[in-house]
Amino acid sequence: MSIEITTAFVNHYRANVIHLAQQKGSKLRNSVRVQTDVIGKSDHFDRIGVTAARKVNTRHRDSPLMNTPHSRRRVSMDPYDWGDLIDREDQQRLLISPASEYAIAGANALGRSIDDVIIAAALGLAYSVDELDAATSVALPASQIIANGGTGFTLAKWRLGKRTMDEANVEEEDRHLWGSPTALDNLLATTAVTSADFNTVKALVDGTLNTFLGFQVHISTRLPKTGNIRSAILMQRQGVGLSIGRDIEIRMQERADKAFALYVFECMDVGATRIEEARVVQIDHDETA
Repeated sequence: MSIEITTAFVNHYRANVIHLAQQKGSKLRNSVRVQTDVIGKSDHFDRIGVTAARKVNTRHRDSPLMNTPHSRRRVSMDPYDWGDLIDREDQQRLLISPASEYAIAGANALGRSIDDVIIAAALGLAYSVDELDAATSVALPASQIIANGGTGFTLAKWRLGKRTMDEANVEEEDRHLWGSPTALDNLLATTAVTSADFNTVKALVDGTLNTFLGFQVHISTRLPKTGNIRSAILMQRQGVGLSIGRDIEIRMQERADKAFALYVFECMDVGATRIEEARVVQIDHDETA
């Protein structure tokens, strides 16, 4: 059983369970492309490349054949699980039924794992697969990485990332910024962000930033950090793909081998990949600057 459950006994604490401060589930799942009901150990995101139209300068011409380029990115699926026990005696001594609260705690933990998978896919190696199913690793190129330069997360860096996307003809809709609380704090100190002359969202009043420069803003504490250098991510939805073989599944069952304690079990099977480098920009910033 969980060795922590005795802290909720009725002679010590009130009836309601209060979950300690934590990220409740996935914050980033809804900002990426999602494929569900995946079967097998791997999944693929198929891509169609750029072609050009032909100028017509003859009559009775042959039909055009442009040989549209196709490619794909591979996703490796990985299982995740979570579980904990609730003894029969514990259930009798509690004013609340802990099973549902344990289920919530487990779902929150798995949701955070989904964000970790998405972030790792956005910034890590992707794997392109050819027609023979041979895989080649692809790193995020230096042209898609904005160096920290000894500064925090600045509006200038954000604008540079936006311009990088614009010059690659990345769609303007469904763009997202994943940034840390410190990045948000840096932005809220910027007049252009907080002033009503620039921003219709009253960031200075609310202390939040919903959208700016055409990007939806998501705050995450799970973005990678090395020393003082944190990475923020600009991303267009089609830039990262999340494959779900089994979505978060919850089961509760008494276990005879544990004196019929109630066992709360949750699992999922997920994987992610960067689909296209042009749709992802990494912005490094010094959180002490």
